[in-house]
Amino acid sequence: MKKALIISTSTIHGSGYLEYILPEVKVFFENKKEIIFIPYARPGGISLDEYTKLAKEKFSQIGLNIKGLHEFEDKIDAIKNTDGIFTGGGNTFLLVKTLHDLKLMQEIKNAIELGVLYMGTSAGSNLTGINMSTTNDMPIVYPLSFDTLGIVPFNLNPHYLDPIPNSTHKGETRETRIQEFHTQNNIPVVGLREGSWLEVNNATIILKGGLSARIFEQNKTPYELKSNSIINFDN
Repeated sequence: MKKALIISTSTIHGSGYLEYILPEVKVFFENKKEIIFIPYARPGGISLDEYTKLAKEKFSQIGLNIKGLHEFEDKIDAIKNTDGIFTGGGNTFLLVKTLHDLKLMQEIKNAIELGVLYMGTSAGSNLTGINMSTTNDMPIVYPLSFDTLGIVPFNLNPHYLDPIPNSTHKGETRETRIQEFHTQNNIPVVGLREGSWLEVNNATIILKGGLSARIFEQNKTPYELKSNSIINFDN
């Protein structure tokens, strides 16, 4: 029984850390006792303990206890025996490198496939795709592999931004970069806008939140998917 909550961002404009999504998180982890937090993406370079403290304080508001994965001596055993996993945002390169270095990527995937609940924000959402090649982050470290969990059959682009009409900026848009990705890869990409998330229940994946998502497939014109729609690339 594979269940996941894949969230574009932990914070939206005018809201504190996880505040806008907390009601969904409470329902998702209902009746669970302890959640393992994976802090390795380290946003802004903060320490693992600082990041875990931030998540712990927020989860305590909905009656959930969090413990950082880095606090466990036997990390594989911790993953196998937890009620749920939350991977926070930050730098996807650093997150993926750390998980590969610790030989935890496959262990986390196995746990999810066996029913451990998974929640990710930003980099933690990138982690759910086939690989991390559509992240927005800078390559500050060099992972052993770009391969990620593959618990959804596509890649993510969290924090997806639309081109700004009449902008004088001459750099590439998100859409341009994803189209560049599709000159070399045929993996579909879901552009997940701020405040949007995906609910995964086995093979059923539903877009949630108030906004549509931008969908990219190789050799196809990008298109919009409305909120509450099922994502399906089999057609």
